[in-house]
Amino acid sequence: MAQRRSPFNLSTCARPNILALEPYRCARDDYKDDGTNILLDANENAYGPGLNVDKLQGASSNGSVASKEDLEVDLLGLNRYPDPHQTELKQLLCDLRNTDSNTSTPLTPANLFVGVGSDEAIDNLLRAFCRPNHDKILVCPPTYGMYTVSAQINDIALVKVPLLPPTFSLDLPALTLALADPTIKLLYLCSPGNPTGTTLPPSAIETLLSHPTWNGVLVLDEAYIDFAPDGASAAPLVTEHPNLVVLQTLSKAFGLAGIRLGAAFTSPQIATLLNALKAPYNVSTPTSQLARAALRPAHLETMRANRARILAQRDRLVAALPQIPGVGGFLGGFDANFVLVQILSAPGGTPCNETALRVYERLAEGRGVVVRFRGREWGCGGCLRVTVGTEREVDRFLGELGGVLGEVYGERGREGDEGKAGSGSKGDAGDEERREEAASKVVG
Repeated sequence: MAQRRSPFNLSTCARPNILALEPYRCARDDYKDDGTNILLDANENAYGPGLNVDKLQGASSNGSVASKEDLEVDLLGLNRYPDPHQTELKQLLCDLRNTDSNTSTPLTPANLFVGVGSDEAIDNLLRAFCRPNHDKILVCPPTYGMYTVSAQINDIALVKVPLLPPTFSLDLPALTLALADPTIKLLYLCSPGNPTGTTLPPSAIETLLSHPTWNGVLVLDEAYIDFAPDGASAAPLVTEHPNLVVLQTLSKAFGLAGIRLGAAFTSPQIATLLNALKAPYNVSTPTSQLARAALRPAHLETMRANRARILAQRDRLVAALPQIPGVGGFLGGFDANFVLVQILSAPGGTPCNETALRVYERLAEGRGVVVRFRGREWGCGGCLRVTVGTEREVDRFLGELGGVLGEVYGERGREGDEGKAGSGSKGDAGDEERREEAASKVVG
C-alpha cells in the first residue's frame, strides 16, 4: 500500500521570523570544557556559589533543616508543585534592596516578578507591551544580545541609538528624539553595561523617565549591579516611577547561574501584568529554596566575601594587562566582573580585529583559556571581553596572553616577509570574515 504523503510543510507552517532564527550560541559550543580549561567567557562567578558551605553540611538526610539560616531543601516535597507566588522570596529580594533606598516608599513583594533568569522578564515585557509587526523596542549598542533575540522571536522591530565610546555613555539628545516615536514601547538599557562595564548615572535615567511625550517603559538591566559601588541600584526608584522596570539576577555576584533566578522590580501595575502572563509554576522549588538561602545573612556574607575577591582580581587585571606588549587600552568602565580590553595590530599599534580574533582562537584552542571576542560590536573594534577569574586563573590568563600575542606577532611578521618575497598570500579575507561573524554570534 502506498504511503500517504503528508501535507505538512514546516517551511510554510512555522512563522517566518522563527524559521529565520539561529539557535543560542555560547563560546562553549565551540570550545568544550574538559575540566582543565579556564572559562573567562560567560561572566560567571569564578569563586563559586554565594552559599556558606558549613551551613549546607548541616542538612538532614531528607534535605530539610530547621534553621532558616541553613539551606531549606525538602527533597521529599518535590512531588508537589512549587509556590506560584514566591512571596517569601520576593520579600527577601526587597529586603536586599531596601537597605540602599533613598526613597520614602519601601519595596514590597507587590513590586516584584520573579522568573527564569532575567531572560523571562525580558521576553514577557515584549509580550505584554509590544504588538508584533507594529511596535518597536529601542536598544543602545553595544549591549546584551538577548534584547535583540527576544525581539526577533516576538516579531518586534528594533531601533538603535548607540552608546558614545570610549566611556559608552548615553546619547541623551538622540534618545530623547527617538522616543518621540509613539510605536517605541520599550527602552532596554544595561547598567553596568554588557560588554561595557559602565554604570549609567541616575540623572540620565531620570531624564529619560521625564520625557514629555513618551508612553513607554524603561527597562534597566542590572545583572552586574553588585559589582558596582554600594547604593548604585535603581531598584528603589520603581516606587516613584510607574514606567520603570529594574532587572536583576542571582547569576553573577551571587554565583548561582545554575539555578536561573531573575527578578524584575517595577510598579505594582506592571508586576501584576507580568505575573498574569507567566506560566503558573515558573520558579522551581529547588531554585526558590536555594535563592532564599542565598539571600539570608549567613550566606550573604559568603557572597560579599567572594565579591571582594573578584574586585581585587579585577583591579589586578586593570593594572597588569597594559603592561603586556600588544595590549591596548580599556573601553567602558570597571563596574562589572569583566573588563573590555583592546588588542593591537602590533605593540604600539592600533586596535585590530584580525589580531584580537587570532588571540581569542589561539587562547581557547591551544591554551585552554576561553574569553569572548567582541570586536564586531559597536565601538569595540579589536576588543576582547575577559571575565575576572580567581587569582590562579588570572595568573594563567596573563601568562598565556603574553605568550599568544608573541606567537601571533611572530606569525604576522613571517607572513609579511613571505608576501614581500612573492611566496605567500595575504590569507583568505572571506575566511576571517566568517570566523569573526561566528565568534560575534555568541550571546551573553
